[in-house]
Amino acid sequence: MSKDKQDIQELLTLKSIAETLNECNDVKEMLQTVLKELIQVMKLQCGWIFFVHPKEGYSLIADYQLPPALTWGNKKPMCEGDCWCLERYRDGRLQRAANVIECKRLEQAIEEQWGDTNGVTHHASIPLRAGDEKFGVLNVAAPHKTSFSNKELALLEAVAYQIGTAIKRIKLAENEQKLALIAERNRLARDLHDSVSQLLFSLQLTARGAKEMTEDETIKDMFAYIQQLAQEALQEMRALIWQLRPHGLEHGLANAFQHYGDMLGLKVTVDINGLIDLPNEVEECLWRVGQEALNNCKKHAGVSEVDMAIHAQKHHVHMKVYDEGCGFSKADGHPFSLGLNSMKERVASLNGEIHIKSSVGEGTTIDVIIPLKKGRG
Repeated sequence: MSKDKQDIQELLTLKSIAETLNECNDVKEMLQTVLKELIQVMKLQCGWIFFVHPKEGYSLIADYQLPPALTWGNKKPMCEGDCWCLERYRDGRLQRAANVIECKRLEQAIEEQWGDTNGVTHHASIPLRAGDEKFGVLNVAAPHKTSFSNKELALLEAVAYQIGTAIKRIKLAENEQKLALIAERNRLARDLHDSVSQLLFSLQLTARGAKEMTEDETIKDMFAYIQQLAQEALQEMRALIWQLRPHGLEHGLANAFQHYGDMLGLKVTVDINGLIDLPNEVEECLWRVGQEALNNCKKHAGVSEVDMAIHAQKHHVHMKVYDEGCGFSKADGHPFSLGLNSMKERVASLNGEIHIKSSVGEGTTIDVIIPLKKGRG
């Protein structure tokens, strides 16, 4: 291929990849599509992308045509342990596209006889970044290829820069959506407080005043009942407002659960063991599931005290909610099936598990286990 044709091909490659990056709004889908296109255009064999998380280790977010040796055991060689390219990335040595690095994962796969490497023994490594923010590593390889030309490395570096910029764009858009959702929750909470809560409070006062103005016992009982209903509705509304805009979550789950328990009239004891900074989505899931569990304790268990435990380990976080209330029989069905389904859906969305153990007169235990990302440091 002549130099002019090669230059045109490189420009077409960058143009095609740029179009793909601009069209995608999902990081994983984007990386998978671009990686496949890059490998095909450059006539390579395979590639993979690691996301490196400052607090959570690394994760394999995209791969294309990995040799059998690296797909063994549901891609176990790619999801566990460390390697030289990640070491160079973390200690700052991998600043630009690095011409071929021997692959520690492939070497181990050969030693363990996990499968054929298809002749792949080395790879090029390119950091993914946007400005000063780093996201991970792009690796590409081909059978028996032990050297990439300067032009190939320059093209890989240009593509990696495009990818990093696209990741930054998507993350900014996601953060903007989250901020918009928080703002909408706050607005709704304020509206409920300023309108419905005030009306219920006024209804409660009116019922109490009307009760004192009559001598008829039947009417007194009726106004007392209205006053009680207004009080219960006001408490429910305050709980709803609290769920929309929880106060205290910024100080940790234990603080938030204790404050929420105070609002419900429950004494909540929380045991924290090994807790570190959890990913936002995991913390929010535990918070919402714990809220629902405490609501059920208040409504159905007939108790004033609830015990909670949150234990974080290397690969998962475990939350337990236990009460010594009336319990229930599975044969009679769950008295809070709607809330239970909501908890199950939240936990399942993070590939977690939820188990409920209860029997009449012996209380209820809710166990939630949510896995943390593989390679967590």
